[in-house]
Amino acid sequence: MVEMRDRRLVIDGKPALVFAGEIHYFRLRRDEWEDRVRKAKDLGCAAIASYIPWIVHEQREGKIDVRDVAEFMDLCIAHGLRFLPRPGPFVMAEMKNEGIPAWVYSKHPDAVPVSWDGDKAVTPTLDYLHPGFLEDVERWYAAIMPVVARRLEHVLGVQLDNEIGMLQWVTNQPDLSDGTLCDFARWVVGRYGHGRYPFDLDDPAIRARELRNPDPEIGPRLLRDYGDYERDRFSRYVATLRSFAEAQGVAGVPFIVNIHGSGGGRGTGFPIGIHQLYESYQKEGYLCGSDHYLGELTRENAPDLYFLNAFMNAAAPPWQPIASMEFEVGTGDYGETGAMRMSGAAADLKARLSVVQGNRLINYYLLAGGRNPHLQDPPDDGNGRIAITGERHGFAAPIDPEGNLDPTYHALKETTRRLLVWADKLADMDEDHDEVALGFVPDYYKTDMHRPGPMREIVQNLEGARGYLEGLVRSLLFLGYRFPAVDIQNREIEAPCLALASSRHLDEAIQRKLADYCRSGGRLLLYGELPFLDMEGRPCTVLSDAIGIRHKAFLQASNRYHLSVRANGGHPEVRTWRAQILDGGEAFLQIVGRSEAVGVRSGTATVLGCAYPHHPAFWRELLTDNPPAFRHDIDGLIVTSVKNEACEEFVSLMNLDDEPKTFRLDKRGEALFGGLPLTLTGRRAKLLPLNVRLSPATIRWATLEAESAGSRSLVFEASDREEWAMLETDAELQVSNAEVLRQGKFTRLRIHPNRRAVIRW
Repeated sequence: MVEMRDRRLVIDGKPALVFAGEIHYFRLRRDEWEDRVRKAKDLGCAAIASYIPWIVHEQREGKIDVRDVAEFMDLCIAHGLRFLPRPGPFVMAEMKNEGIPAWVYSKHPDAVPVSWDGDKAVTPTLDYLHPGFLEDVERWYAAIMPVVARRLEHVLGVQLDNEIGMLQWVTNQPDLSDGTLCDFARWVVGRYGHGRYPFDLDDPAIRARELRNPDPEIGPRLLRDYGDYERDRFSRYVATLRSFAEAQGVAGVPFIVNIHGSGGGRGTGFPIGIHQLYESYQKEGYLCGSDHYLGELTRENAPDLYFLNAFMNAAAPPWQPIASMEFEVGTGDYGETGAMRMSGAAADLKARLSVVQGNRLINYYLLAGGRNPHLQDPPDDGNGRIAITGERHGFAAPIDPEGNLDPTYHALKETTRRLLVWADKLADMDEDHDEVALGFVPDYYKTDMHRPGPMREIVQNLEGARGYLEGLVRSLLFLGYRFPAVDIQNREIEAPCLALASSRHLDEAIQRKLADYCRSGGRLLLYGELPFLDMEGRPCTVLSDAIGIRHKAFLQASNRYHLSVRANGGHPEVRTWRAQILDGGEAFLQIVGRSEAVGVRSGTATVLGCAYPHHPAFWRELLTDNPPAFRHDIDGLIVTSVKNEACEEFVSLMNLDDEPKTFRLDKRGEALFGGLPLTLTGRRAKLLPLNVRLSPATIRWATLEAESAGSRSLVFEASDREEWAMLETDAELQVSNAEVLRQGKFTRLRIHPNRRAVIRW
C-alpha cells in the first residue's frame, strides 16, 4: 500500500525513500528485458518506471495490444520491484507526435489548436479538453488501466499525461481554439461577470478576432486571466484522466503530475510549470514530480536546484511529498557528438541535495537505452520509426542501447548505495531551516504567453526578477543559510524573515499581505524592484505606502555611463547595470556621484533596488538580525541538514568547486564534530551523522560517511585522510582497524587513511 502523509511517501506503513529507474520496454527486445531489470536492481532501484506510449500500442485505430506491458510488469514484480506506469496520453520521450497516434490528428483535425492570429500550432499538441480527443483517451485508458489494476499492489504510482502545458509555453502558442475560447469566455464571466473586456465575449466571431490578435489595451488583462484560466483548465484535464483510470479500477495509489521547465543546464524557467500546474495536484491522492535537467551542478545552477525543490514544496499541500519523475543521469551527450560528458558528481550532488530537500521518490531518467522500432505503417518521414532519434535511443544513458555499462552507471550505483545506508532515517526526516524564508509568487511565472506591447513589457519585467532570484539564493546558500520557500500568493507567511526577489509588478492582495506582515513585526527583504504596479500594469503602492519607501525612477547604465553604487560601512564601490532610485527610510546604498538611495531600510523592511555582487560581508550585514545557524569560512560550500522529531540529524556538506576545501563548522556558536577540521575533495559531498541512534549505540558525530549501518554493526571507510567518529553506548564494542579511546560510555574512534573500520556490538 502506498500512501502520502506529512510530506512522507509511506509504503506498507513505513516512510520510504525510493529510487526508480526508467527502462523503455518498447525499445528493447523481450530477451533483453531481464538483463536491464537486473542491472537496475543491482544499482539500487526499488522500482522500474516506463512510459507506455499510445502510439506504440494502438498504431491502427481500434487495434490495441498491451500484452507486452503486462509481461514487462510481471517481470519487474518477479524481481521484487514495484512498477511506475506513465501511460500519457502525451509521453514526449522524443516520440513522434509526443506519443499520440497519427490517426488521432486525422480523426480530430479541429482538436489541433490555433493560436495567435489564428495560426495552427507548430508542435503536435492538442486541445486537452476536446471531446473527441478525450473519448479516444478514455478508450486508451480502458485498455491499459486494467493491466495496471490487476497488479495494483505492486504499483508505486501512476503518472497522468506528461509535462502538461510545456509545448505551448516553449512556442508562445497558447490554445486559442474556438472550443477553448468558448470555455475561457464562460470562465471569465463566471469570475468577473460581463464587462471584463470591451467586446462581446459571447459572440464566437468577435472573441476569436479580439483574443487571437489582442489590442495592446487588453493585453495585460488577457495575460492575467488566461494564466488563471489555464490552471483551472489543466486541473480539469488531470481530473478527467484520473476519473478514466479510477473507472478501470486504478485507485488508492498516487496519481503523479509531472512538472516541466528545467533544461539546458538551468532551472530558471521551472516555476513556469508550477504556475501552470499547481492547481492540478492540490487535491488528495496527487503527487507532484519534477523534471531535473541541470547537467553538472555548479555555482551557476546550484541555486536553481535549491529553489526548484523549495518552490515545489511551497506549492504542494502540507501532506504531500515531492518527487522527481525525470532525474537526469548519464553522460548528457544527447546529440551523440562526443562534445559533452557529465561526471559522476553530476547525479551525485543533485541527488543528495534533492533528498535533503524532501524528494521521497527519484526516478533515474533515462537509465537504459534501446532502439526505436518501425511503425506498422511507416510514414515517409525520413526513418519511419516511432521516434525522432533514429534507430538507437538513450545513447547517453548509464546502460547504453546494447546493454553496456557506462562509467556513470558505477558512479550512480555508489550514490544510490550511500543514500540507501540511511534510507529509513532520511525517509522520515525534514530539512531543518533557519529563520529566513524565500518568497514564491506563482503569478511571477505567468510568462508562457505574450504579444508585443504592454503584455510583453510585463512579461519581460517579470523575467527580469529571475536574475535577482539567482543572486539572492546563491548568496544565502554560500553564507550557510538553510531556507524554505513560502507561497506568499496562496499561503500565510509564518517565517520571521522573508526574502523576495521582486518585480515592479505585484498583485494588490499580495502587497496587502506583505504590508500586514511588516506591521506585525515580520522582517522583509525585497531584492530587485520595489513594487509600484499591479499585475496588469496599473499603479498600486499598497506595500510602498505601508513601509514608507517610494519608487522615484530607474537609472540605467550604458557604454558611456558606468553606473556604480557604494554601501555604508566601508564596502567597496561596485558596478551595477540598473538601479531603482528610492525615497524614504534610511539609506544604506547610494549611487556614486549622485547620492541618491538605491538601498533603504524602513522599520522592518529593507529594499535593495539593484543587482549587488556576491560579497559575503555585505549580505551578512543585510541579514544581520537573522543569522544562519551553521557558520563556516569557506565560499562555494553548501551546508544544510535534515532532522527528525527525535533530534537525529544529518549534516549535508557539498563542495561545488574543483579544489578541495578544509574547514571547521559550528552551529549557533558551538563547534561540531569535536572541533575537528572537515575536508571535502573537489566536487564531492558528505552526509554526516549527528546524534543518530543505532540501538544500543548512538553516533554522536562522525567526520565521514558510513559505508553500512545495521542493527548490530557499523562500518566506516576512510579515504586518503584521517577521519574520526564519536559513539555513545553502554554495550561492549568490538572494533577493528581503528584506534579506540574509551571514556565511560563514550568511544572515540580514529580511523587511519585508507582503512576500513568495523564496529560491532
